[in-house]
Amino acid sequence: MAARGFFITGTDTEVGKTVVATALVRGFVARGIRVAVMKPIASGSQRTADGLRNDDALALIRASNVAAPYDRVNPYCFEPAISPHIAAEEAGIAVRLDHIRANFDTLAAAADVVVVEGAGGWLAPFGPSTSMRDLARTLELPAVLVVGVRLGCINHALLTKLAIESQGTRLAGWIANTVDATLPRRKENLETLALGLGAPPLADVPRQTPDSPPLVLTEAASRLFET
Repeated sequence: MAARGFFITGTDTEVGKTVVATALVRGFVARGIRVAVMKPIASGSQRTADGLRNDDALALIRASNVAAPYDRVNPYCFEPAISPHIAAEEAGIAVRLDHIRANFDTLAAAADVVVVEGAGGWLAPFGPSTSMRDLARTLELPAVLVVGVRLGCINHALLTKLAIESQGTRLAGWIANTVDATLPRRKENLETLALGLGAPPLADVPRQTPDSPPLVLTEAASRLFET
């Protein structure tokens, strides 16, 4: 069976894409599914003896049960925590979609599912005329939208849905991730999101803290795998 895949995007940066992506990976693993991971482009990384390493990519690798070299999981890794297109320009590197696709295909050959996490939101650029939407299109993956639940999230979520579907990418589902636990009328906000996004969330994630146990979204992973 050819590997399936999902592109994890968000309504903005810092809305919990990595929290959700790693939780979905753990959910697939809990079902006995071989799941590979990819963070094609990352900025905000640390220098190590092995080279630049990004915390989000490392978190995905730890959750996965398909071993792969770091450079295959995260082929483009930049040190400064800035927009990837600026980081790439400053590094003098052109991000090549064909290189990312080749790494993805290698990962997919050893897996049943590949979970790919984008950087920033759906239209976050990584080159003069390329953004995360082009990456999802190149990998031919449906999108899973992480909605950071806070004031303003309805507008951001509906605009992102329009942008995703305008290019023909399928929205496989969305996950509510609590960014602001004190948001007034939270229930009503989620109901409005479900109406506007066309389905209830695959999961409703409470606010995570450094002391929270590792999140495992088994039910959401099962629903995605069966679609």
